[in-house]
Amino acid sequence: MSGAPDPTGPGAPDTAPLRVYFFDLLHLDGRDLLDSALTERLAVMAEVLPAELQVPRRRCETVDEVAAAFTDAVGRGFEGIVVKNLHAPYAAGRRDAAWVKVKPRHTLDLVVIAAEWGHGRRQGWLSNLHLGARDPVTGGLVMLGKTFKGLTDQLLTWQTEQLLAREVRRTAGTVYVEPSLVVEIAIDGLQASTRYPGGVALRFARVLRYRPDKSAADADTLETVRALGI
Repeated sequence: MSGAPDPTGPGAPDTAPLRVYFFDLLHLDGRDLLDSALTERLAVMAEVLPAELQVPRRRCETVDEVAAAFTDAVGRGFEGIVVKNLHAPYAAGRRDAAWVKVKPRHTLDLVVIAAEWGHGRRQGWLSNLHLGARDPVTGGLVMLGKTFKGLTDQLLTWQTEQLLAREVRRTAGTVYVEPSLVVEIAIDGLQASTRYPGGVALRFARVLRYRPDKSAADADTLETVRALGI
């Protein structure tokens, strides 16, 4: 932007609220780099940008090196890493296997409190699950969020039958059930929430499997959930 001050230059405040980082370079001085390999794009970017303005990256040769980079990134407070194919062009506007996001995955055993009827191709199935953790103080269940992700057609059919058999009441779009089904949920983390009474909500929750070997008394507690941190 012409005439704009340089936020990283001399005289810039130490507490600047924003800082720009570049993770790729797609075009430079009339040269289109979209179809160039990532190695070439990075080389060009290194020629025109100082290192402090580039997203931190590490070149790995083995799975162990990738695992070490992931552990280091998470330990420094990042949500995860993006693993990129060095020889791939830039896939504009779509996802492909050249970029893979890797985030920590936590699992929790939670109790199904209710479920909402599905829409579209899930019409007629109970789909969106209401999930709760045990409160060891009150003996009740504290709702942490909802999810409809990770459910196959086969699991939706089974789930609907099981939940209807446990129905205690319903509204127009939701069936409330006896809290006896435990489901294993994968999450990417937690976030602070004023919507749910536990003060936290699940991030990117998805169903892994039901746990018929566990009762509601075996489900994770609110303290266990909070121990994951926000």
